[in-house]
Amino acid sequence: MSGDMDATGRGYTHIRLQKFCYKWTISNFSFFMDGIKGKITSPVFSLEAGDELAWCLVVHPNGVDEESKDYLSVHLGLLSCPERPVWAKFQFWIINSQGEKSQSKKSTIVYSFQRNQYKGFKKFILRDFLFSDPLWFLPEDQLTLCCNVNIVGDFFSIPRQNVTPAIKDPRHTLADDLGELWENSLFTDCSLFVAGHEFRAHKAILAARSPVFRAMFQHEMKESLTNQVEIHDLDPQVFKELMGFIYTEKAPHLHSHSMAAGVLTAADKYGLEGLMVMCEEALCRNLSVENAAHTLILADFHGTKQLKTQALDFIALHASEVSETSGWKSMVKTHPRLLAEAFQSLASAHSVSWSHHSNT
Repeated sequence: MSGDMDATGRGYTHIRLQKFCYKWTISNFSFFMDGIKGKITSPVFSLEAGDELAWCLVVHPNGVDEESKDYLSVHLGLLSCPERPVWAKFQFWIINSQGEKSQSKKSTIVYSFQRNQYKGFKKFILRDFLFSDPLWFLPEDQLTLCCNVNIVGDFFSIPRQNVTPAIKDPRHTLADDLGELWENSLFTDCSLFVAGHEFRAHKAILAARSPVFRAMFQHEMKESLTNQVEIHDLDPQVFKELMGFIYTEKAPHLHSHSMAAGVLTAADKYGLEGLMVMCEEALCRNLSVENAAHTLILADFHGTKQLKTQALDFIALHASEVSETSGWKSMVKTHPRLLAEAFQSLASAHSVSWSHHSNT
């Protein structure tokens, strides 16, 4: 574990950034994968001796619920801290037999940790994928998991006195305030009609967040003159998630494949790159035999490279099952180019797997 601290300041205001990485090796890992133990907890770790923040990692080899039962779940937990919350971002990855970083996932926002709170990924990596090549991912039946933590703390200090918390960062209340404007339709100046549903909104906020809405209201288009926008190609629930992101930068309902896919299409249409990234990550987490072909088509159409790579890798790993689905059979007829890419990915996966085995 290594750490460093950067501090910059003007007057008595200091912004402190702590960065450290914790490496944890779990021996006899296949023993835990058989469902004998529900979770594995790491030793307690801190940035340095005497640090008031104490952390641990938790791995659930068989997921944390029914939805994640086929996945390895990983979480970062804060065991002890001052009374104020700790704000942090984190990233997980595993180390393969060659010492290389693999299967990396990182948080897209800064999370607030209270004591005994855990944040992470309940669908970190498919168990089948992990065991598709145990010599590569689990050398000597050991899983090596790394967690990089970036802690952001704002402090207001007075010479010769203890450091006390700063006033709450106003950026965290801004999203709440804008969200209240949206939820309660306060002081709205335009209407958006989606499949018979009316959504009241604010032109200035829409224009600030979306280049498409900005162009719409800047020019003398019908929407600008009437303050009414007709949207015919989106589901109202998908549009509600889109608008929630515009106002708060949150999209809490991307759990299902259909919702994440619909929101990805909407985000691309309205130029919301941040929301596209969130949808891409959600779709990567929710890849399955049934939706793999559709996900590949979707990723190709919207140019989401990470999602396309993940879909191709998943199809290569589950080729026999995916090829029996209706989605795959439809893709064969409508997207023959993607069929060729899938075969190329499958051939490459077999070649790499053979190379790994022949070198051991």
